[in-house]
Amino acid sequence: MIEHAKEDGLHLITMDEESSTICPDWQQRMLELLAEVERDCDRGASLVLAGAGKFFCNGLNLEKVVTLTPDEMAVFSRRMGEIHQRLLKLPCPTVAAVNGHAFAAGAFLALSCDYRIMRQDRGWFSVSEVDVGVPIPPAMMGILHAKLPPNTTRDAVLTGKRYTADEAIAAGISDGKASLEELLEHAKALAMQLSTKEPGIFKMLKQTLFGPVADALVAS
Repeated sequence: MIEHAKEDGLHLITMDEESSTICPDWQQRMLELLAEVERDCDRGASLVLAGAGKFFCNGLNLEKVVTLTPDEMAVFSRRMGEIHQRLLKLPCPTVAAVNGHAFAAGAFLALSCDYRIMRQDRGWFSVSEVDVGVPIPPAMMGILHAKLPPNTTRDAVLTGKRYTADEAIAAGISDGKASLEELLEHAKALAMQLSTKEPGIFKMLKQTLFGPVADALVAS
């Protein structure tokens, strides 16, 4: 479902569940891995988050989510907020290697990383909630406001536009592009370059940048 590998101080988390969607078991595994990365951050760690196949992450697993009871749904929503909070505030560099489609909740996962590198020849980035009839809560909207230019946020939310790598770079969504063969190496190189920064000040600056937005995601 989610694989984890470590190369020196670089953590590689690969979301390789077949349909690349988010369910309760996926959430539990992701939270465990983010906690492991966080414990390593004082030693100059970094994180690359990637997908597998044609998807980076295809959003929620609706077949499983619709079967949740109201109490289970409350836990699911709380855990989703915690995942984004922890990614936003993780006190080490984070880079999303967007190997394929990043839709809806998958797009928000990519945005919760510090940087995004997209596959240059395949895959769309899309905040697709407007097309699937799902509202975006104010706290989640805060991620868009924190990470994207205002006009990009407006168009992404209201049109559900599917951005190619070139379009995403022009819109301020992606920080670069690479072939599938070179994507991970580009993402790893960026993460490792940033990991040379002083961990204490890096943590403090990320808290200043994203702390309020992140903490709003888990506010009761």
